[in-house]
Amino acid sequence: MKNCYIFGSAEGLPKKFEINKDDLLIAADAGYLSLKRLGFKPHLAVGDFDSLKVVPTDTEVIKHPSKKDDTDTLLAVKIGLSRGYDTFFLYGCAGGRLDHTLANMQTLSYITNNGARGFLYGADFVATAVTKGEIVFSEKEKGNISVFSATTNCEISISGLLYELEKTKITYDFPLGVSNEFIGKKAKITVHKGTAIIVKDNKIFI
Repeated sequence: MKNCYIFGSAEGLPKKFEINKDDLLIAADAGYLSLKRLGFKPHLAVGDFDSLKVVPTDTEVIKHPSKKDDTDTLLAVKIGLSRGYDTFFLYGCAGGRLDHTLANMQTLSYITNNGARGFLYGADFVATAVTKGEIVFSEKEKGNISVFSATTNCEISISGLLYELEKTKITYDFPLGVSNEFIGKKAKITVHKGTAIIVKDNKIFI
């Protein structure tokens, strides 16, 4: 597992943060300031820097024009993928503007559709996307968990939670998978078809 950490300037920033020597640390635009406040210098800063208002000079920079199709976060993800990283942690990339949060939820789908796994951290949630795969949770997990379809054809199974499903189709226009609960059992969510977004109301996946 090769970890890539991407920092923005919105909510969901960690109180404490550590990386290993082989990890990649990317600042997406004003995420540079988020890292600076945590006492870190990124290995790379990427974006159009319209939020930061200045281009960093103390690290590698990949600058893009302001008129572009990719968000700064997606640009950072693409760089991480191109360098062989397969696990992405997105901090400071949720909250604030709703459109940015939704864009980064879609970015989770982009990550999983490119053979990697991504985690998006908000102030009080963590989200990930699964494409034709499964995710298992420890019996120690507590609180709520929700599953949403990110594709037109998504089929899932849920076991070990308060509400269980067996090869059930979920759609993006009916929130069938919202507000499930951990009940002290080992739980599993399997995505048989399509892509699902999974949202937990605390900040780690055990």
